[in-house]
Amino acid sequence: MNNIIPETELILNPNGSVYHLKLLPENIADNIIIVGDQGRVEAVSKFFDIIDFKMQNREFITHAGTYKGKRVMVLSSGIGTDNIDILVNELDAAVNIDLKTRTVKEQKRSLNIVRIGTSGALQQDIPVDSFVVSTHGLGFDGLMNYYLDLPSINDNEISEAFIKQTNWNKNLPYPYVVKGSETLINKIGFDLIKGVTATAPGFYGPQGRKLRLSPWVEDFNQQLTDFKFKENRITNFEMETSALYGLGGLLGHQTCTVCAIIANRVAKQYSKNYHVAVEQLIQLVLERLTK
Repeated sequence: MNNIIPETELILNPNGSVYHLKLLPENIADNIIIVGDQGRVEAVSKFFDIIDFKMQNREFITHAGTYKGKRVMVLSSGIGTDNIDILVNELDAAVNIDLKTRTVKEQKRSLNIVRIGTSGALQQDIPVDSFVVSTHGLGFDGLMNYYLDLPSINDNEISEAFIKQTNWNKNLPYPYVVKGSETLINKIGFDLIKGVTATAPGFYGPQGRKLRLSPWVEDFNQQLTDFKFKENRITNFEMETSALYGLGGLLGHQTCTVCAIIANRVAKQYSKNYHVAVEQLIQLVLERLTK
């Protein structure tokens, strides 16, 4: 009986739902949009034909229903890779572990998970209010380094090139690089700007911002802008994609991040009204994801 997952590892609520998300297997659609901002859940679900399920626990808000007759759900993660760790593991547990017997199912279910986010561009030529789809997540957060099978999905060539070109400080977490789902990227972002998305474990120092505290590397953003390896360049900075791509890759789910660019860190430009761009992106993703 060693294949039974203990109660301390897979924590369930009294109704049998996964602990943080409070979702049961029957609540989960194959097509999932995730957003960081809880308020953005309603900005997505307002376009649904119907909303027939809602759940909220902490920063995790879920709305499920149909869009043009296709089952879809939107779920907020909150900010950061630590929340993505909870969200993806619990979504996977709900669909790929029998929650009653606490055993892994033989037949696995693969979810389509698309993150809609906002982000800062790291290249001069990427306009504010444009959309960027992430070919890879470049993680400075360290989360995936806690998972044994990371080497099986890490793009070692890009990681090593980045370490060499930036003279990466060995006191910082190993910068891992994971590809997103080519299928979803081509479906959602075939005509969008493409590039590597850097994922930071914070908004200020880890993204090179200076208020009263100085970041460890003063020219960090310039190093990211200057990085090139084959056809790869770093297009933007945010706080979730590396974990989404890493966990999705290891667990067998299809993942994709598309961000509205609300600031250009190089040109020092900020969107006049990024809510318009975000709403346009939401409609684009809903249309393409459900085709």
